Amino acid sequence: MAIAKNTICVWYDKDAEEAARFYAKTFPDSAVHAVHRAPSDYPSGKAGDVLTVDFTVAGIPCMGLNGGDMFKHSEAFSFQIATDDQAETDRYWNAIVGNGGQESACGWCKDKWGISWQITPRALTDAMAAGGAEAKRAFEAMMEMGKIDIARIEAARRG
Repeated sequence: MAIAKNTICVWYDKDAEEAARFYAKTFPDSAVHAVHRAPSDYPSGKAGDVLTVDFTVAGIPCMGLNGGDMFKHSEAFSFQIATDDQAETDRYWNAIVGNGGQESACGWCKDKWGISWQITPRALTDAMAAGGAEAKRAFEAMMEMGKIDIARIEAARRG
């Protein structure tokens, strides 16, 4: 596989391979491409430990780096996954939260490694793009949600 011109590097304590394999089984157009082991000891690991993992998430090239516990994730970085219906929204949300993750607000959740995800139905994006009163009502409805409920967004949009 050719190296992409731009790749997102995601820092993990020690579980980059586990995370990449979870993403690959959860999201379409995702895969683990290569697992690279450290050729010698390094500050947070030993020779032979998994050092980096090349993977894609929904078509986006990523590299997971097992760098140790010196840096923590925050909501300043997130993956946003656009969904087409409630079943798809529920599937991704439940996969992330049900695998040791945690719920948050407005369609956000975190996986068990601390990576933030926005599970965003296209119906919400469309409502916001409509502007005006429709967008305001949809936005206000979203602000009261954890996982996005498309039927509630559509009802709010209609007024």
